Amino acid sequence: MVDANQYWDVKEAIYWMKELSGFGIHWIEEPTSPDDILGHATISKALAPLGIGVATGEQCHNRVMFKQFLQSGAMQFCQIDSCRLGGVNEILAVILMAAKCKVPVCPHAGGVGLCELVQHLSFWDYIAVSGTKDNREIEYVSHLHEHFKSPVLIQNGCYMPPQV
Repeated sequence: MVDANQYWDVKEAIYWMKELSGFGIHWIEEPTSPDDILGHATISKALAPLGIGVATGEQCHNRVMFKQFLQSGAMQFCQIDSCRLGGVNEILAVILMAAKCKVPVCPHAGGVGLCELVQHLSFWDYIAVSGTKDNREIEYVSHLHEHFKSPVLIQNGCYMPPQV
């Protein structure tokens, strides 16, 4: 995976990912401006023959933007950010739209204890929507775990369900 963090313009993203394609890259994350849906679609189309997907969405604030990303084929991996979306209902709407479009949801979990929240969204996706863990990934950021009574537990590269 490569995280461009919105640094490149469309042509640069395509150029650099073609240059790096020999390394077996799974996806390019946030290759360009998060508001440039058509730019993401252009990048997605150009990288498809190389087997490189586009992961984006952590900067999206509502289901309308996600709908446009999904309908235009601009994302192959949907990265919801539970703190930027307008609540649980908005999150669930995006997860359901992504499932309809057969796009896996890989929640963004950087900073502010998001790991502790997004694990539940991924569990819900698995149990109630997709029924699969294929192509699903969650970021793991551990620098704030000491502030939680029951921080996320990772074993063998997998999130472990919290114990009641």
